[in-house]
Amino acid sequence: MNPIINRIHTASGKQPADLVIKNAQIVDVFSSEIITGDVAIKDGYIAGIGEYEGKETIDAKQKFLAPSFLDGHVHIESSMVTPPEFAKILLKHGVTGVICDPHEIANVVGSKGIQFMLEASENIPFDAYFMLPSCVPATTFENAGAALNAEDLSPFYNHPKVLGLAEVMNYPGVMNADADLLAKIEEARNRGKKVDGHAAGLSGKQLDVYMAAGIRTDHECTTAEEARERLQKGMYVMIREGTAAKELEKIIELVNDRNARRFLFVTDDRHLDDIINEGSIDYMIRAAIKAGMHPITAIQMGSLNTAECFGLTEQGAIAPGYKADFLLLDNLEQLAIHAVFKNGKCVVKNGELHSFPTVELNAKTKQLMGSVHIPTLTKDDFKILIQDVQANIIEVIPNSIVTKHVIEAVKTDDTHHFLTSPENDQLKLAVIERHHHTGNIGLGILKGLGLQAGAIATTVAHDSHNLIIAGVNDEDMLTAAKAIEELQGGLVVVKDGEVLAKLSLPIAGLMSEASYPEVNHELQNINSALVKIGAKTTFNPFLTLSFLALPVIPALKLTDIGLFDVNTFTHIPISHHSDS
Repeated sequence: MNPIINRIHTASGKQPADLVIKNAQIVDVFSSEIITGDVAIKDGYIAGIGEYEGKETIDAKQKFLAPSFLDGHVHIESSMVTPPEFAKILLKHGVTGVICDPHEIANVVGSKGIQFMLEASENIPFDAYFMLPSCVPATTFENAGAALNAEDLSPFYNHPKVLGLAEVMNYPGVMNADADLLAKIEEARNRGKKVDGHAAGLSGKQLDVYMAAGIRTDHECTTAEEARERLQKGMYVMIREGTAAKELEKIIELVNDRNARRFLFVTDDRHLDDIINEGSIDYMIRAAIKAGMHPITAIQMGSLNTAECFGLTEQGAIAPGYKADFLLLDNLEQLAIHAVFKNGKCVVKNGELHSFPTVELNAKTKQLMGSVHIPTLTKDDFKILIQDVQANIIEVIPNSIVTKHVIEAVKTDDTHHFLTSPENDQLKLAVIERHHHTGNIGLGILKGLGLQAGAIATTVAHDSHNLIIAGVNDEDMLTAAKAIEELQGGLVVVKDGEVLAKLSLPIAGLMSEASYPEVNHELQNINSALVKIGAKTTFNPFLTLSFLALPVIPALKLTDIGLFDVNTFTHIPISHHSDS
């Protein structure tokens, strides 16, 4: 029989439900109140709320029944595991769906990467929706592994899980009506799809330009004032709490009962160990509640608001006709998750996964490996010639992907080459092109990472994902580069010529083939090794490092071509002349 007819007959009481949840306190995110009634489920959907009988009954024993959570913007690749492994972790945290942007893997291997992510997300009890990467490469000021134009993206819109165009980070392209970028935006809009924004540092008429182009969201607010302006312009404000970028505490004070429906939670880039230890959207909801927000409002922001923002009309609430994606909670304030249901089936109970299918990665995965192609290096490749006593330096801002552009005096040797200074927190930074055998090596000086010895390196370097290395000495930076090349992508920590810890990420240099517990174990080894080289523990050094190559986030970054001033969109020299 037609599933809609089945649901109608169940809703009317003509036929029994597949499952009925009785004695639950239902979190109604529409009326912002707790209601009661039997929740009848048929064919994976909620058929009705009232008095029902079913083939199976669960006594909720007065537990709270709430909609499961949705992440409004995430890069699965940043977890460093494949979509099925990612789903396993998120389900344990009550997240049954994400809106993801596969631009990390697309920047390395193009359309093949998008196709891989779509296929790897199939046939699992988890909704991975996709926004198509709008800016591959992110800018023309670096070398990425691929380029995607409007024609490359067009066929993917036929996939039912594709919801629109992902974060448009090329503001100058929008402002100047770049033909290919506008073609991408117009196709998304003409197909009735969504267009996400990336308005880092923008204000005033710059936001008007975004809105005029049909861009309706932003996840780059770093202050309450920025969030307020976007709200006033008519945008959905995505409050972000990733591993490197943490803005919830700064923005949550702006949210109130009158404007809460225009806010949603996103994680953007969150490391695997942080998701396992702290959580995902559930972590943000708890933090919002702790900050004084009403629990139902916080849950609404992590469910219904996200669903409505992206036109997911059957998700985000406990109501007839909605997917039976829900949680049983022991309490609201601590958001203690007792069980997680996806499509009416229990997938997590007491923190343990149930009925998750075994997913084998197909042969196409091999096509995404072997992506690290760096030149033969020597220690001399890391030398930085300084023409003046002062230098333009990238300074890390803890728990932010924004950096400072500082000008400081530096030490040099007799040949005017820069000498690192752990006591002054001045290290070397290198970005080595790894896609096209260009031999490009961008060099810079870094402050704020806090390494006292050794070097760290990774091929996770947004968005072009070239090899990025920070170090105290050239020898360890060279050792780190060679170790990454041998791994064909990953993370390494080096001290005194020895690799202290490593994590292999052979899939496009971004993701592991291993299970999430195995990857987490290696990450713990990485974290222990970071302590041995004196890295700061108040923020994640690797994720911070990975954003130092992103030339669309202010203020100063490093690409494979050289030091880049985001505010002027130009490359600049490392040496700072007093008359410049």
